[in-house]
Amino acid sequence: MRQPPQQGNNRTGITASGGLGEEMVAATREFRPSSPGTAQAIAEVRVSYVQDDGSLGEISPPASFVDKAKSAITAATGGQPVLLLDKLGERLAFEHSGARLYEALLSKHQAYGGFAGGPSAQDLLHILQEEYEHADMLQQAIEDLGGDPTALTPAANLAANMSSGLPQVLSDPRTNLLQSLEAILVAELADNECWTALEELAAQAGHDELAEHCRQAIEHERDHLRNVRRWVAAGQSRDGAAAGAEPPGPSSQGQARRRA
Repeated sequence: MRQPPQQGNNRTGITASGGLGEEMVAATREFRPSSPGTAQAIAEVRVSYVQDDGSLGEISPPASFVDKAKSAITAATGGQPVLLLDKLGERLAFEHSGARLYEALLSKHQAYGGFAGGPSAQDLLHILQEEYEHADMLQQAIEDLGGDPTALTPAANLAANMSSGLPQVLSDPRTNLLQSLEAILVAELADNECWTALEELAAQAGHDELAEHCRQAIEHERDHLRNVRRWVAAGQSRDGAAAGAEPPGPSSQGQARRRA
């Protein structure tokens, strides 16, 4: 199911309109903006909004005094308990979103069928199952640290805004399987990078079991990214082996712990 761009009557570019395009450009010189203002004025408004507004949110304190005490000890030993909870919330929200993306991708596969070198439905179900497992692990980790897994943390809020276009691509009935895989590739790149950071934060805070869970998730995510890259390359008749650099692995601290 390779669907290269079809040649047709695309009129979004100005050159397709011939003389009408030239008249449109000329009109911008004849009809000046109806309101005063410059790019500098816009920048000044942006700066004033930044100075007046708060942040994307805050992290709720641990549910119990015992957890507060643990957090204080962690902070004293170099860990960043608030940042760790923030990033755990981010990954949990992203894994939930990732599962929904793969659910939508399965619908694309059912609608369009596969293509040579592309994923089977079973391949996609396997990744979807691992996304569910990652979400369960993260939810348990947040609860163990005294956090609320239902809370939208600032990092989760930021990630949701950054990736808000991906569900739109997958849910758009006009996008085919290959185009949807290109959107999934963006999600997998971000996922690999952020899992590595989370593993490092967990290790720094002394949560060795959580860090090990993160390393296992990183191995899964590396496989996801490697496979999606190969499928996209196959759909574009490219050599999958040369589709890109190796995905990022566990942090150097994590690798050192494994060698120890």
